[in-house]
Amino acid sequence: MNRRMTPLAFVLSLPIRLYRLLFSPWVGHGCRFHPTCSAYIMEALRKHGGIKGTALSVRRVARCHPWGGSGIDNVPDE
Repeated sequence: MNRRMTPLAFVLSLPIRLYRLLFSPWVGHGCRFHPTCSAYIMEALRKHGGIKGTALSVRRVARCHPWGGSGIDNVPDE
């Protein structure tokens, strides 16, 4: 389902869009999860709105460290 973002989610997604446009091509593609953190954040904001989407995003980014997991980590459904 292609859902539109809430206004708060859209504003919160702007730094991620900027990162994807400017920095992502230079950082490389060594992500340990699928989808990547930026794709996960965009999907979480779209599915769950600004508040819950941000909470899910912070939780995901906190797991992205050398001793963290890897593999497929999809955004939970509503």
